[in-house]
Amino acid sequence: MKLLKDYLKIRRKKLLCGTIFVFIFLLTFWLYRLPLGAVLYPSALCLAVGAVFLAFDFSAYKRDRQSLKDIKSVTDAMLSPIVQTPPPEHEDWAEAMRTVISAHDDLSWQMKEKYSDMVTYYTVWAHQIKTPIASMRLILGGEDSELSRKASAELFRIEQYVDMVLAFLRLGSDTTDYVFSQHRLDDIVKQAVRKFRGEFIMRKLSLTLKLSETTVTTDEKWLSFVIEQVLSNALKYTKHGGITIKSTGDGKLTVSDTGIGILPQDMPRIFDNGYTGSNGRLDKSASGIGLYLCKRICRNLSHKISAVSEVGAGTTVTIDLSKNLPKE
Repeated sequence: MKLLKDYLKIRRKKLLCGTIFVFIFLLTFWLYRLPLGAVLYPSALCLAVGAVFLAFDFSAYKRDRQSLKDIKSVTDAMLSPIVQTPPPEHEDWAEAMRTVISAHDDLSWQMKEKYSDMVTYYTVWAHQIKTPIASMRLILGGEDSELSRKASAELFRIEQYVDMVLAFLRLGSDTTDYVFSQHRLDDIVKQAVRKFRGEFIMRKLSLTLKLSETTVTTDEKWLSFVIEQVLSNALKYTKHGGITIKSTGDGKLTVSDTGIGILPQDMPRIFDNGYTGSNGRLDKSASGIGLYLCKRICRNLSHKISAVSEVGAGTTVTIDLSKNLPKE
């Protein structure tokens, strides 16, 4: 009904013009005192022809409206054949669309070229900076002092930031390097924990592992990145107490800390890109990218990640890998 009302509103001028013509037609017959039959027959014929015309016109209008509704899902590739051979009455519209498609193609190509250049630059930069990081690690490994341990911890943090840059670039790439196979979850967790052992010792934080022998289908490298990011966040905001990592046979891995916690108003947005929250703003090094990357990676791996927190009591992050458990 609404479609019919819209059609009548758009065609009101033509309908008004047709009504005026019919009125003039009838008035002329009446002025010449012609027989009633001579008036009714042509009038009925005109109404029938007009009704057929309106039916076809309304059908075309309906198709056009449907096309406009579907235009959101139309790509340039789908639209190009239409605008190359349009009906004669739509030639002007097709010419305008060809101009728009051409401009869009040029802009798209320019954006892809700029993005490709940016990815290439930062990828090369990230790989090059790993060389001095490795050299500094070798130098610091030759001595054992409080200063060297602190420097090693900061160097490890720099390495994490470099890995974060690479992960961010790879997530936006058209190609991925995911390799899915079966892995023992406890082995992946222990491997990630070993990287943070120096920070646990230096900051005198306890570590409790409650790991079950669970096998999951995942990408070891990317899942390790997620676990490391969650661990890094837990350590960053935990000043006293410790961290507990627990895995269960149903494929759920939890990382719980005794840190400062997250404010309730910040919880809905902790996985948003660039969102640091109230606590994050107190730490000038917080970027708001780590948990966002974890969310993206978990989605690509068919895992789920969630968090619960209480201010002053700590935070628990859960990685749900239940969908990737081997089928019996």
